[in-house]
Amino acid sequence: MRRTAAVILGAVALLGVLAAPASAVPDPVATVDCLAQAAGDVTSLIDPASPGVPAEVPGAACLAP
Repeated sequence: MRRTAAVILGAVALLGVLAAPASAVPDPVATVDCLAQAAGDVTSLIDPASPGVPAEVPGAACLAP
């Protein structure tokens, strides 16, 4: 019984450590505004210096908190 309780408590503690803090939620208004601006910037889809290398997906930076 003690071993089972210890394993469950350890798993819950590990999940608590790995959980993102509540402050990591992005602002929805700023995210929509950033995505709207990123959608209009289609010139960044292809890098003229290295056209064979895939570019960053437009709007990916908008999702970071």
